[in-house]
Amino acid sequence: MKQETLLLVEDDSQAVMLLRRIFKKRVFDVTIAVASDGAEALQYLIGPVTGEQALHELPAVVLLDLDLPKIHGFEVLRRMRADPRTKTLPVIILTSDREIDAATGITLGANSFMRKPLNFEEFSRTLVAIGLARLHQGGR
Repeated sequence: MKQETLLLVEDDSQAVMLLRRIFKKRVFDVTIAVASDGAEALQYLIGPVTGEQALHELPAVVLLDLDLPKIHGFEVLRRMRADPRTKTLPVIILTSDREIDAATGITLGANSFMRKPLNFEEFSRTLVAIGLARLHQGGR
């Protein structure tokens, strides 16, 4: 069985390293692709405007930080939902910003909204709720 990909859109390299370690320890059966800013995330998901480069296969889920360089996470989400290729792709917003209201992300089309640091039991329940229990070996 082909291993699923999870796209982590996160500009903090320490957070990326920590999340990779935790995902491995928690037995998530995924390959983690990383985009370090909003523009890179859109390039990965929707592709270049010129069309000269092949598109990546879509990940099973996108973990989207909001406070990103180049293009804010809410704008990334808005553009994803406007594109037929990524319109229904599951997105979980991850943020440590306590001022941001979860309703904004849900209104823009996010499937879930979670605060960092991530509670992995809650994260596992979220994957099940959005139909992605297969990503967690314990969910099979």
